Amino acid sequence: MTDSPVFLDVGRPPVPDIVIARGVLPFFLPDRPVRGRLVRLGGLTDALLLRHDYHPAVAKLVGQALALAAGLSTALKFRGTFSLQAKGDGPVDILLADCTDTGELRGYARFDAGMLETLLAQSPAPAADAMLGSGYLAFTVDQGGDNRHQGIVAIEGANLAAMALHYFSTSEQLQCQIHLACEHTDAGWRAGALILEKVAGAGGTAPTLDAEAQDESWRTAIALAATLTDAELLDDALPPEQLLFRLFHTEGVAADRARALSYGCRCSRARLSGILQGFSDDDLDHMSEDGTIVMTCEFCHYDFKFPRTEMHGRIMGKR
Repeated sequence: MTDSPVFLDVGRPPVPDIVIARGVLPFFLPDRPVRGRLVRLGGLTDALLLRHDYHPAVAKLVGQALALAAGLSTALKFRGTFSLQAKGDGPVDILLADCTDTGELRGYARFDAGMLETLLAQSPAPAADAMLGSGYLAFTVDQGGDNRHQGIVAIEGANLAAMALHYFSTSEQLQCQIHLACEHTDAGWRAGALILEKVAGAGGTAPTLDAEAQDESWRTAIALAATLTDAELLDDALPPEQLLFRLFHTEGVAADRARALSYGCRCSRARLSGILQGFSDDDLDHMSEDGTIVMTCEFCHYDFKFPRTEMHGRIMGKR
């Protein structure tokens, strides 16, 4: 606890100060209707995942979600946040990941240990659909206030990449290709993504190609992307430009300006204090243990402790 009044204490908890300077590298194929993003979280993966006591199967799913959110957030052309949420009836009933326009990344999964143990007894490496079960996948763009757009589809697909592709094909009518990877390597947890998007020739990078030529270029790009291995995607020693050249040099790949990613939990004592002030004094008394109220941020897994004597709730029936 700090010496500042809780409503003035906006400082972040002691979390890792990690920035991956080239976390997302946008790219395009000149004279082809294809653009994409190469995402590599590097050591940030370890920092985000090891805040929680995840089973490796859960950590892998969260890491993939983080890489996907980081890549898709680059579409933001304004201040805001891109988030993905999967909610199902499987062992992992909630999966969350979000990234701001400035690259602040965070994620979280809630899971039932008993259900997970039963699933792992049946399959040591369960697929994402078995982990999440039946439910929905939501993508949200939030600019703050009332400016919020959300798309929701049913969870369909064996893995998180297939689920995202189902969303784009049904909700956004976009042709995409997505490769996600997250593994525990000799350097620790690593996660990455390769995302391709077909751009309309009339408004994209290939206005001179007819429809048939555009489709052929897209099929070629997908075939080349399919040669990517998880080991290549997660290799810290392989520069991103070199990896893109290895994949797409026959198409003349060109990189755009890279974007940084950072540890992005945005919790604070002041924010949680404001939440507590919404409870009645009776509720606060019930939440208190040995004179202290503990609130845990699910993203960074940090316990904020508030002396009960500093918390005064609203009067019941009044605002």
